Amino acid sequence: MKSITKSIFREYDIRGIYEEELNETSVKLIGYHLGQKIQGDKVVSIGYDARSHSPILRDYLTSGLNRAGCKVLDMGMVATPVNYFSNYIDFDGITTDASIMITGSHNPSKYNGFKITMDKSPFFGDEIYSLGDEIINNKQMVIEDNKNSQKIDVKTPYIDFMVKEFSHLKGLKKRLVVDGGNGVANTVLSKIFDALEFDYKGLYLESDGNFPNHHPDPSEEKNLVDVKKALDEDGDIAFAYDGDADRIAVLTHKHNIKGDQMALLYAMKIDNPTVIGEVKCSQVMYDELKRRGATAIMYKTGHSNLKVKMKETNADLACEVSGHIFFKHRYFGYDDAIYATLRMLELIYDGVDLDKELEALPKVYSTEEIKVETSEEKKFIIIEKIKELLKNPPSDFPKIVDIIEVDGVRINFEKGWGLVRASNTTPLLVTRFESVDKQLAQKYEKEVNSLILKAKEIIK
Repeated sequence: MKSITKSIFREYDIRGIYEEELNETSVKLIGYHLGQKIQGDKVVSIGYDARSHSPILRDYLTSGLNRAGCKVLDMGMVATPVNYFSNYIDFDGITTDASIMITGSHNPSKYNGFKITMDKSPFFGDEIYSLGDEIINNKQMVIEDNKNSQKIDVKTPYIDFMVKEFSHLKGLKKRLVVDGGNGVANTVLSKIFDALEFDYKGLYLESDGNFPNHHPDPSEEKNLVDVKKALDEDGDIAFAYDGDADRIAVLTHKHNIKGDQMALLYAMKIDNPTVIGEVKCSQVMYDELKRRGATAIMYKTGHSNLKVKMKETNADLACEVSGHIFFKHRYFGYDDAIYATLRMLELIYDGVDLDKELEALPKVYSTEEIKVETSEEKKFIIIEKIKELLKNPPSDFPKIVDIIEVDGVRINFEKGWGLVRASNTTPLLVTRFESVDKQLAQKYEKEVNSLILKAKEIIK
């Protein structure tokens, strides 16, 4: 019997290496104990991404859920937002109590994992950690194969919903470029675009879990080379998707539009919106939203955190810099890169000049996410030590206006800010810096990095 690694149970989901960490023993137990939490006779819908081992994990998961007494609905290969959509429709009178998406998202092909929704809410944080403890404490349990499930079609009602919702865009006179990254976006994308009679060129739309053309992470510039070239050659606007199509990149000839900038654009067409951003979002977003009379809320990074906060505050929209965009306005409150694509095209249809709007915003210099290697054991300890050091910072440290501790440490300076937070999915610290002045942003980076090094030395 293979051992079960506690580190696969993470803040937002369960994720690990196929066979090494996600294997027959661990996944059957995950299915069984999730089934217990869902309470036995409930209905669970399962979908999976393009990875070659995803259907194998589907079978293991189904066996565990069946052992717990659940009814399993199998939607086959789908995008993560299509999986979420299954929670809002019925299948010949059957409604789901939970859904599980089998996906490694943008991780390398050897990884896989589970994104879990129960009662239309994310199953995450302490719930996942508690599930991990239960599984490790009962790892001797043997679960027989039982692949019994009911096949369902979620893609057709999802496609129909999008085509109806955006029927006014039919025949839009724009040349689109879309890069599927060999993920699962095109399990629905082309059918929606064809029904709306869009003029589009598709790159890497065939699902291939080995990701032969580039890594399916559109937040990394190196993965956008081909789609930028195609845009330059014969396009007006381009879109790129991550491996499971819950994150988006939007590209014009002038801009790679980040998630916080997208939120500002989307909010233009929502009356008196409440918008939630994460701690990595630009101060420009928060200030501009407030200037327009919107309500802006800063919260923790992570798709599960933002979904819960949206429900708590009845927010219309939420975003992450990396391209997770969540719409409650006219939608269901989860991150959907395909829906976000159509809402962006709707802005263009309504006459919004994306480049002009972005160029009218205050100019700031922002670094990309900078990652600092550490260990799972030390990353949160380092954050706490940095908080202590900031109570009595070095004499030459930039003047601190205030400190926000909603997720790591966001230090507001007189002309910018710096962030240090522990990644919830990897053994890393993540930093980001912003200022109205490039040299000041670099100074903030240098000084905060010195604090990180000092904190690391102290806890050695």
